[in-house]
Formats: sequence, structure tokens, C-alpha cells
Amino acid sequence: MRGFYLIFFIFFVITESGASTKENIIQNFKKIENISFNFEQNINDKVEKGNCTIKYPKKIYCEYNLGNQKILVSNGKSLVIKSKKSYYLYPLKKTPLNFLLDKEFLINKIKNLEERIIDDKFINFKFIENDNEINIFFDKENYNLVGWQTLDIYQNLSITFIYNVVKNQNLNKSLFYLPSQS
Repeated sequence: MRGFYLIFFIFFVITESGASTKENIIQNFKKIENISFNFEQNINDKVEKGNCTIKYPKKIYCEYNLGNQKILVSNGKSLVIKSKKSYYLYPLKKTPLNFLLDKEFLINKIKNLEERIIDDKFINFKFIENDNEINIFFDKENYNLVGWQTLDIYQNLSITFIYNVVKNQNLNKSLFYLPSQS
């Protein structure tokens, strides 16, 4: 009978340890209303750096460290990418950011996905939504979001690594107003 209890205990510990990592990520993520961070983004081998602020749900403001004063802004419905020379306006729902900026959507996805351990440092969850392949990565030690990777319908690979994360700051609401074309 002791053998049965030992096997049950080992099974319970293995099951709980796997479940607790995912649950810790979910609980940590639920506490976040907004995050600000520095980023490094690689799209088809072109590297860009900058800083962003995300306010859940679906708002983002990013400034790129480029000479062309590039910014990316979403007000929750539309996405604008503006620089000195260009202005692009997209419906947010047509981009992978529609999913990445929706914390509740991500939490529900994570609940139903298998986690993968990458280099014994990161926890990865992968899903496909509306022809977009999306990978999200969390730190294995502190369960913080550390980045994402998307493959869009045009097969463009975009890898974003985030660092110097600050959570739940007081934000100016005007930060997420879409810039004009001028």
C-alpha cells in the first residue's frame, strides 16, 4: 500500500509542478494593467530598437531609436505606424498585435496550451490564430513576459525581445491617441 501512496505522491508532484508554472505565469500576467519596456525587434533580419508602453487591452505606444522618428500607436481599434516620410493606418484586428495586446485572450490561450521550455530559461506557448503563428515567451524564474515571435500571413518573421520592464505605472491617456498624418 505504501508503494501506491509513493506513486500517487510522485504523480501529484509532477502534475503540480507543471501546472504551477503555467498558473504562476497566468497569475503574474493577470496583475498587469500596463507595462513599459525597451525592445529589440528583428523583422526579416532588420533589427530595430526602442521603447514601448502597453496598456491592456489593445493599446500600445512605441518610439523607435531611429533617425526617422518612427512611432507605432494603437488606440485599441486602429494601428498607426508613422515616420518622417510615411504614415500607415491599419485595422488592429488585421495584425498579430490584436492578439498580443489582448491580455485576457492570451491568458485563455495559455490555459489550453502546452508549455515548452527553451534553453532552460524561457517558457514558450505557441498558437495559430487567423493565419498568424504566434509564440509568446516568459522568463522561467520570475514568470514575466520577455517577448514574442510572429509569422504573419505574408510569412514575415518578427521577433521581439523585451527588457527593463516596468509594470503598472500611471499613464497619460493621450499617449494612445493616434497621430495625424501631417
